[in-house]
Amino acid sequence: MRAVAIEDVLFPGIDVRVTAVHVTAEQVAVEGRSCGRPPACPDCGCAGRRVHSRYERRVAERPVVGRSLVIWISVRRFFCERASCRRRTFVEQVPDLSERYRRHSVGLRRWMQAVATFLGGRPGERLCRVLQLPTGRTHLLGLLTAPVVPERAPRVLGVDEFAFRKGWRYGTVLVDIETARVVDVLPDRDAATFAGWLREHTGAEIICRDRASAYSSAVREAAPGAQEIADRWHLLHNLSSAVEKTCHQHRSCLRKQAEADRDAEPRRIINPLPPPTLPPTKIAVRTVDRYSDIHRLIGQGHSVSEIARRLHLDRKTVRRFRDTGLDELLASARMGRPKGVLEPFTAYLTERFTDGVTSPTDLFHEIRERGYQGSDLPVRRYVAGLKTGTVEPARGAIPSPRKITTWIMLPRGALKPREEEQLLNVRLACPDIARACDLGRVSNVLVTATR
Repeated sequence: MRAVAIEDVLFPGIDVRVTAVHVTAEQVAVEGRSCGRPPACPDCGCAGRRVHSRYERRVAERPVVGRSLVIWISVRRFFCERASCRRRTFVEQVPDLSERYRRHSVGLRRWMQAVATFLGGRPGERLCRVLQLPTGRTHLLGLLTAPVVPERAPRVLGVDEFAFRKGWRYGTVLVDIETARVVDVLPDRDAATFAGWLREHTGAEIICRDRASAYSSAVREAAPGAQEIADRWHLLHNLSSAVEKTCHQHRSCLRKQAEADRDAEPRRIINPLPPPTLPPTKIAVRTVDRYSDIHRLIGQGHSVSEIARRLHLDRKTVRRFRDTGLDELLASARMGRPKGVLEPFTAYLTERFTDGVTSPTDLFHEIRERGYQGSDLPVRRYVAGLKTGTVEPARGAIPSPRKITTWIMLPRGALKPREEEQLLNVRLACPDIARACDLGRVSNVLVTATR
């Protein structure tokens, strides 16, 4: 077997001769000398012949055997023998190892550039610290270079907003749809900024955007000949929102059907429940007060924005209290309302409790057999609330609007048999949701057919 030189391991294909290696617990230091062909003058291109001097450079390299690697390399300085050249001396650069003015090797710089591209500053710095790469977040961000912006806009231009800091500062990203590459990034999402960019970069025939009016006005102003279309993601997102809104509006139909199914078979109530009254919680009182204040101001003719400023609320909150009934708002404010993995089993727990099974342990084992995967603590809390009357008894197990929307938007055949059965029950309970389901599935197929 042929012995492998250390140069072939540390510097494959690089003209460097290793003279010494020093290994410590935290670092590997390698001393070497460049031994390649003399380079040419970077100004005039004259080949170097006479060596002026040598000096040592410190270059950080990629880690080896879990330790950081530092290279002390002796490089040559040459005379430039062309009299017309203003440069008298120049230093050689070892190809694929060293670069002018840089203290990191070419390979290490590529590694850190990839880390900065995918992770950014602080997360990239934390990863580099684990990988034994000596760098900081400022240096990582300095390795990122902005792509060259073409003089003309792509034929199919995609435009959408993104958040530098959510809720505070937003920008605009421009994408070439045909090549799936970012073209440019604008510092804000104003119509004037986007219109100015379109004037400087002509050539866009199709502009794919969301429903923001700012981008539409910029297109009409700066590129009136371009065709405006909506992209597939926003079409599906808007379709999903419309279906979910319909499911919210007709939730009462599902509730009536669930109560009718529960009361279809008479049961002997051994331990009758107290009437579901609203516990005197602070959030419930606040909900009633906020509901009355918002509807009083709406009756006086105030706008949503004015009400939000006067009551120090978000406009979405004002719209929710305006469009949602008080009973539904209070239902979400009831104390002890179970969330998460227990919520689908509350109707069954209530039925078994009214049948006389009041042991939390027995009820926990029963719902475990029916698919419950949580701990017994939520079950004990819910049963204790049923005994004291501090939780609202489940009036029937109905799926949430978001879950129904997920069933509708998924491709046919992607649902499990139990989910198909639940969706069928929802369609039978409410004709409006059934119509929304048919329209949503047809629209989904039309949008995704060209994918």
